[in-house]
Amino acid sequence: MNVLFCGPGDQATAYGPALKKWSAELEAPFDLFTNAADITPADVDVLIANPNADVADFGVYSGAKLIQSIWAGMEVFLGNPTLPTEPTLCRMVEPGLTEGMTDYICGHVMRYHLGIDNHIADSANRVWNAVAPPLARDRKVAVLGLGQLGMDAASMLKTLRFDVAGWSRSEKAGLPYPTYHGRDGLNEILKRSEIVVTILPNTAETMHVMNAETFSLLPDGATIINPGRGSLIDDAALLSALDVGKLSHATLDVFDTEPLPKDHPFWARPDITITPHIAAETRTDGAAKVAVEQIRRLQKGEPLHYIVNRTAGY
Repeated sequence: MNVLFCGPGDQATAYGPALKKWSAELEAPFDLFTNAADITPADVDVLIANPNADVADFGVYSGAKLIQSIWAGMEVFLGNPTLPTEPTLCRMVEPGLTEGMTDYICGHVMRYHLGIDNHIADSANRVWNAVAPPLARDRKVAVLGLGQLGMDAASMLKTLRFDVAGWSRSEKAGLPYPTYHGRDGLNEILKRSEIVVTILPNTAETMHVMNAETFSLLPDGATIINPGRGSLIDDAALLSALDVGKLSHATLDVFDTEPLPKDHPFWARPDITITPHIAAETRTDGAAKVAVEQIRRLQKGEPLHYIVNRTAGY
């Protein structure tokens, strides 16, 4: 089996040894190529790819059986007109990425819950403001998006005793916290939630899911954390919600244009925390193990994991 890794040179340098290590440990032998010029496209069985790889035409690999992304988000791949329709396309789900996202979400939820920013400001101004936060069980948190990442974050927030609820486009049953779905469910969960986490994929249906109308449903002074996709939030509506006090603060890790342009109005807002798309980083060794496990499954005729529904977009 011939496997081609498509990514920048430094990434290929890092992934090559990791892929070979897991090939041996999982007993899934294959020939690995990290330079597309070294193999005829028709001979490629599997692509492990960064969707931003410098590949002029993914269509030449239409005979491949699997394209395994090293990213969780699929919008770049699905927006590539050269992407062939035949190979199975799989997204990346690996423990380091999931744990990193959950760490980020829980950290910022706890920051808002405890009022840490206020205490820092009071300390700087020598103000003794003895106001204690409520208990976590009395703080209502919404997680919009119940995929692998959202469910892990919601589970950890519940472990921390927050009054957490989740929302997804379609119904999710059997989870250990209340769930909502569909447009009516979105309206209901927003009305109850003091802290909102948006971790949905980038699709036509999720574009600007947080807009003037949905922001208006939140309790006054709510906060929002977006480590999902920049397209989930209408920037103008966010600024307006902050201006009128509907939102008290926003933490944003993702943006429509990255890096965020230096003249973007978000930079001038003390009520917006900007982080540079670092909430969830794919760890090379973990991703390599997932990719090789997919190859092993392909070799053994076993079902693949994390197959992308190209119509749904994730």
